[in-house]
Amino acid sequence: MMDDPIITVLLAPILIFQGAYARFVTPKLPEADGAREGCSGAGKSLKLLILGDSAAAGVGVANQQQALLGQLVSKLTPLCALEWRLEAETGSKTADIIERLERMDEFTVDVVIVSLGVNDVTGNVKLKTWLALQEQLRSILVLKFNAKFILLSSIPPMERFTSLPQPLRWYLGRKSKAFNLGLLDQSSRFSDLQYVDVNFPMKAGYIAEDGFHPSDMAYNLWSDLVANEIKYKLFT
Repeated sequence: MMDDPIITVLLAPILIFQGAYARFVTPKLPEADGAREGCSGAGKSLKLLILGDSAAAGVGVANQQQALLGQLVSKLTPLCALEWRLEAETGSKTADIIERLERMDEFTVDVVIVSLGVNDVTGNVKLKTWLALQEQLRSILVLKFNAKFILLSSIPPMERFTSLPQPLRWYLGRKSKAFNLGLLDQSSRFSDLQYVDVNFPMKAGYIAEDGFHPSDMAYNLWSDLVANEIKYKLFT
């Protein structure tokens, strides 16, 4: 399993130093500008909620039209009367989003897209703890917000982030793989969960200038994957 205390202890001094260095030298990009809720389209009603971290918030592009939210809205609007909402913030861990949802007033949502895990990985959250939090997140979405379909976006392959030094890149990549496998297994046990493998190319054109976040091309690919799942589940 990923939570190997021997590896963690042996590498801890190097990982702590490299993590601090990576945070210091990595450009701090803003969240995408633009509306985070609205309505568009006509026909069958569909209420969409996007939850998560900096990627969900559109870091890496200038505005929400280029980000996951805007590109997804443009692909779903021809099919339905879409009511959409974004609840995301840079640095959010799963526990942070759970707290945010617990503070919010109830409202009804049909589809939820979740982008979480990178900050849990870098924040040294244990796999078992993270999966328990993911299950708690699902319960809140279903019981409080009546979510019918929850799409769980995979954590990026962090071992391929060339902006991260070694062995930090290897360590985080190993952990992100374990988290994704756990999330995939968990999603198979609930009919309202769907794991989405967002595996965009780690090359020029798909990565923002910070070497970490998606570009508009990557957000386009991500929104295609999610839109196809929604269309298959709700419009066929």
